[in-house]
Amino acid sequence: MKKETLVNHQTPARPEPGNEPLVEPIHRSVKYTFPTVKEMAQLFSGEKDGYFYSRYANPTLRQLEILMCQLQEREDALATNSGVTAITNCLLSLLRQGDHMVIFVESYRPTRYIVRNLLARFGVTHALISVKDHDGIARELARDNTRLILFETPTNPMTWIADLDFIIRQARANNVLTVLDSTFSGLHNYGHYDIDIFLHSLTKFASGHGDVLGGAIIGNKELISRIKPDYANTGAAIAPDSAYLILRGLKTYFLRYRQQCANALKIALFLENNEFVEKVFYPGLASHPDHLLAKKQMHDFGAIVAFHLVGKEKEMHNFIEALHLFRLAASLGSTESMVTPAKLFFATDLEPEELLLGGIQETTVRLSLGIEDSDDLIEDLEQALRKANG
Repeated sequence: MKKETLVNHQTPARPEPGNEPLVEPIHRSVKYTFPTVKEMAQLFSGEKDGYFYSRYANPTLRQLEILMCQLQEREDALATNSGVTAITNCLLSLLRQGDHMVIFVESYRPTRYIVRNLLARFGVTHALISVKDHDGIARELARDNTRLILFETPTNPMTWIADLDFIIRQARANNVLTVLDSTFSGLHNYGHYDIDIFLHSLTKFASGHGDVLGGAIIGNKELISRIKPDYANTGAAIAPDSAYLILRGLKTYFLRYRQQCANALKIALFLENNEFVEKVFYPGLASHPDHLLAKKQMHDFGAIVAFHLVGKEKEMHNFIEALHLFRLAASLGSTESMVTPAKLFFATDLEPEELLLGGIQETTVRLSLGIEDSDDLIEDLEQALRKANG
């Protein structure tokens, strides 16, 4: 065999049984071969498992999907190239023209965009209410054409807690699908609740290092099988290298998340007793309106803290720009602590009455806690609060 041929026809170097790699290698191959047409046909018919094209499945992606199923206590999953792709594919696959769905003013801003702009073009209607509006939830779920409710808990950025028992009970009574974007709560919360579909941005806590985009759709086999054809044919699959980075990040997921939650509680307690802070929102605080509900539903209270500063927009800008350890950035869930002005980042599409429902004010700030030393973070916040207020 000539070298020009050899470089394109290498024999894979597979280890002998008992001599496997400790860390699973990245499978970058887009295409997979078959010894016979019959075996290819068996794969296409579902008689045999396997791979033929990475837009449908890939060993590295599948390893990530299986791990996520185990963490979320569900049967199947799809790993997508971003969290927004997970939301879009889920909704496009499960909704049809004439269907009605329920979302909330406290939803992730791209979710509101997808529902208000993309789905609306195809004849899907929606109700935009507050996650605290139980009467509104019951009314909208009772509509004949309501097919799906999409919600978050804790919400972004104000950390309101959705009442899972109430929403699930109302949805089951009306044969409505429940879709929970559980990005803020991570892959380890709510598995024991009767939720149909879990969505995640794996970019956040799962990856944990701010260097890869990814998303997940997790549920039972029947629902995932309904979504997978659209997933495959719209190119939603995550790249193998990205899947590998998320798998690597998940090795330290619980270590990071516990430290982030511990930091969040310490920061929330500090802010609650600071004269330059008007109000703090963190589910782990006894003063949080949904504290008891969060305590009942969650294993922990999350790593996001929101608060209203004393003063006006100018003081809020001064505070953020005076911080050294908290970086001004749009995301969350990384090892670094981050800060964002809530109204600018999360609510520019909301009307004044919707802002009021969501609880976002001119001086609302959201913190995403990292894994730094909490004393250093508190010192940074303290000096910035002093500078912001002269």
